[in-house]
Amino acid sequence: MATRKSRILSGMQPSGKLHLGNYVGALANWVALQDTHECFYMVADWHAVSTNYSETRRIRSFTREMLLDWLAAGLDPDRSTVFVQSSIPEHAILHLLLSMIVPVPWLERNPTYKEQQEQMADRDLTSYGFMGYPVLQSADILLYRADAVPVGQDQLPHLEITREIARRFNHLYGEVFPEPQALLTQAPKLPGTDGRKMSKSYNNAIYLSDPEPMVRDKLRTMVTDPARKRRNDPGNPDVCPVFDLHKVFSPSGVIDRVNRECRTAAIGCIECKGLLADGVVGKLHPVWERRAALEQDPAAVERAIKSGAERARAVAVETLSAVNAAMHL
Repeated sequence: MATRKSRILSGMQPSGKLHLGNYVGALANWVALQDTHECFYMVADWHAVSTNYSETRRIRSFTREMLLDWLAAGLDPDRSTVFVQSSIPEHAILHLLLSMIVPVPWLERNPTYKEQQEQMADRDLTSYGFMGYPVLQSADILLYRADAVPVGQDQLPHLEITREIARRFNHLYGEVFPEPQALLTQAPKLPGTDGRKMSKSYNNAIYLSDPEPMVRDKLRTMVTDPARKRRNDPGNPDVCPVFDLHKVFSPSGVIDRVNRECRTAAIGCIECKGLLADGVVGKLHPVWERRAALEQDPAAVERAIKSGAERARAVAVETLSAVNAAMHL
């Protein structure tokens, strides 16, 4: 008998086009996992409402942009179940049922609850929905009885809440949910063009959908080692954001050359950035080609998420049936 592949679920909130940091931090790993796991990838549009409830008009267009980026990056709707959260009403039903058994102190100790309130001080995040988002997140994972969730080290506390909720449900009603394990992923934090972490909010991002001339222009203006003011000044790649990107996008020969020649001023920043641009463009060419094909076939995204929703709904209905039986509802 064939062994069932381990099932994973992951998702992103739709907030517009994705940049290189999103690609390196999550998307490239998702693409690779298609070869080894049964993958469910979700556009978390209901989660987006929790912090953007006063301005929801763009969530739909952001959802489409993100799906374009996903498919262009290599997510294959024939090998992965790609779907939009709000198209599966069972997410909301399971969220409601789980919220009946989750103690409030579990949510109050959520490490990101106060952090995000401080980071988004311009918004009122004292809502019930924001405080309870870990319960919805747990419902997302448990609805598909995921064996594992791809996470970084900093996301482990979020997953532990899901594991606690699964244990509490199973203790009260009988074994229904597996406790999802962490599938730890290591991803470098990419600097943006200004040297800070790459982010839409900093206006320092290189997007997957940026055309080649724009990518090269953005990299040409990127900050470098601040101590290297003239062409013949030796540099220090260890403190240079451009070299951080080289380590991700350039071949080993180029990395070794830049590391050596920057320190002796044998290579200047302009040439160094040009080599980096060649590496980034080389990685993005297949993404651009797939995106161009998708834009020539506007219905392709709709077909992908329709088939994904059908597969996801079948699993969700089965799980909710087991939940209702366990709870005698």
